[in-house]
Amino acid sequence: MESFKGKDLLKTVGILAGATLVGTGFRELLFPETNNVVIYIFAVLLTARFTSGYLWGLISSIAAVLCYNYFFTAPYHTLAVNDPSYFVTFVIMVITAVMTSALTTKGKLLKEKAEENASVSRILYDLSSRLSDAADMENIMILASESVGALFQTEAGCICFTGETEPFSIWKCGDGIKKRKEENWEKIREGFRNPEEECWKDKNAWYYAVRGHGRLLAVMELPAETEWHQIHKKEKLLYSVLENIALAMERIQIITERMRDREKMEQERYRANLLRSISHDIRTPLSGIMGTSEMLLSMTEETDRRYDMIQGIYHDADWLKELVENILSLTRLQDGKIHVNKEMEALEEVAACAVERIEKASPDREIQITLPEEFYLVPMDGKLIQQVITNLLTNAVKHTKKEEKIELIIGYENDRATVTVRDEGEGLADTDVPNVFQMFYTSKERAADVKRGIGLGLTICKTIVEAHGGGISGRNRTDRRGAEFTFWLPAGEESL
Repeated sequence: MESFKGKDLLKTVGILAGATLVGTGFRELLFPETNNVVIYIFAVLLTARFTSGYLWGLISSIAAVLCYNYFFTAPYHTLAVNDPSYFVTFVIMVITAVMTSALTTKGKLLKEKAEENASVSRILYDLSSRLSDAADMENIMILASESVGALFQTEAGCICFTGETEPFSIWKCGDGIKKRKEENWEKIREGFRNPEEECWKDKNAWYYAVRGHGRLLAVMELPAETEWHQIHKKEKLLYSVLENIALAMERIQIITERMRDREKMEQERYRANLLRSISHDIRTPLSGIMGTSEMLLSMTEETDRRYDMIQGIYHDADWLKELVENILSLTRLQDGKIHVNKEMEALEEVAACAVERIEKASPDREIQITLPEEFYLVPMDGKLIQQVITNLLTNAVKHTKKEEKIELIIGYENDRATVTVRDEGEGLADTDVPNVFQMFYTSKERAADVKRGIGLGLTICKTIVEAHGGGISGRNRTDRRGAEFTFWLPAGEESL
């Protein structure tokens, strides 16, 4: 800053000295004195043009009047004035010189501002073009480091917080790019916990936040040696660069999420199509196997050793048929081909049908039913809710021994109808509780073939219940060993 002041002073003195020499030459050539006035006003204009700010133009205006008085008005080489009319000349000369200086300085500043705006626009346009071509987050980090580093003519780094892995930084160093493991990334992120925090500094670096929709996407780093006045001078441009980087990072995030969702949808579609094809192809021969085995059972004495073999074939075919029906039901629900036709129905009657079906399939099992004191009608698709209760009871039968009790409890509270199925079996493993409703999930604690399931029944229950606007949960019992599954449905008529 001091060097700039020294240069401006030398320019001012040099220009006024030159004007004085030219004026002296004009006097020797007997030119009119008005030429000297014009020369000094021109000197003020040159000073305003080639120095910084309004101050030197004002100093030059006053100094020009004093020089004119000292060198070119009688008595010479003194500031005294013999002719009072010179005072009018001095006033007009000062006013003219100051106005000329002000207009020149203003024009120069406007030009500098226009050049700065053009430079900013060019930088931002170039950055935006390059960012729009970036294919992943790492490319954006490299471009961010290069752009900020070029802006301040120094090294610059970028730490990205949008990835699933531990954050790392990319630095622009000289002519190369370096990828570093960021040891103190947690401390850096903690420094921007306040959403209003845009910048902070420690002994290592300056840190600037890159935010998008209130979330911290990345942090730009500048060396701690970078002077504050150097940063402050270009801070507005820096924030514009950071906004462009944030937009590019959000674009990559959206593209990545869409690709992930598209891949997931494709996988689900292929899987559903495969299951549907297999199910349709299996269902027809299964019906034939069951019919034939049932006919053979009626033709075979129970004492015949072949009777148990045929009965085993019948039960296995029945299990496969149930599995196929579950697969078809699930795919139809996921494809939206099953419409929930809600009607006001008695939940107790629907549950009774499900219990009757289970007792028919497992006559040696007894289900204890607890009903509410009052009778309510609930808006639901009775056929689908019956399937939910049937699946939950079937699940309980499979995971309990004959002597272990199974309970079905129906209740009403807070405009909700609740159904709970609890058993006294082994219960759920801790790792199974969060995953029991996922498609094809089977417990890793037990052999899947022992329980005769592939993880579809509970998924179907969840899909049907949520289609009714309700919810379902599973947990271990708190009063004793065993599992407990509860689902609820809206009980008001407005949910029809």
